[in-house]
Amino acid sequence: MTSTFYENKDSFLVAVDCIIMGFRDNELHILITRRQIEPLKGGLSLMGGFVNAPESIDEAAKRVVGEFTGIEDIFMEQVGAYGEINRDLADRVISVAYYALVDIEQFDTLLAKKYDARWARITMLPDLIFDHKKMVRDTINILQRKAAIKPIGFNLLGEQFTLPTLQSLYESIYQETIDKRNFRKKLLTMDILEKLDEKDKSSSKRGAFYYQFNKEKYDQLIEQGMHFSL
Repeated sequence: MTSTFYENKDSFLVAVDCIIMGFRDNELHILITRRQIEPLKGGLSLMGGFVNAPESIDEAAKRVVGEFTGIEDIFMEQVGAYGEINRDLADRVISVAYYALVDIEQFDTLLAKKYDARWARITMLPDLIFDHKKMVRDTINILQRKAAIKPIGFNLLGEQFTLPTLQSLYESIYQETIDKRNFRKKLLTMDILEKLDEKDKSSSKRGAFYYQFNKEKYDQLIEQGMHFSL
């Protein structure tokens, strides 16, 4: 039974748009697709969809990210709400944006064909429909602030990684060069990385040791009052 309490109030459509981010070739990438419906059919878009009646906004965002990536247990946070009156050419649509950090190696490439999706470099992002580019800019600002105080960047990597790869990741997040010595000193001083015996020799004969992020040790240090800072 439909309530009549708000019968004299306007109703709006609610959508979620997801800034799905991955890291490869030493650069952040964002998953984009070609819009399959009007208006602006064929335009480049973030991954999104409307909120279904039985869903919360968080549930809708998780559904969308899962459908487009095939990845479970994804780190996601809300970016904000976008509700300019004419932001959508078809109707009044309020969109809540979320960013999701994924290990790009887990991405189901078959879904790329299904949804006509591709990864776009953050530094070469094409024009996007509606206000999607603003959502991306806002996400980068949030990611830069969060990455400085929380180890969220590790969500973009596989279980093992080299220190050069980790530095390249943070340089891509901050979009600037980071001093190698200071970066490694800060990370190793926090003692939240475990050095492995295996090396990556793909770029040099000498190779670089692989490391793993120890979340359990990080959680213990946080309980003891330590702060992550890069």
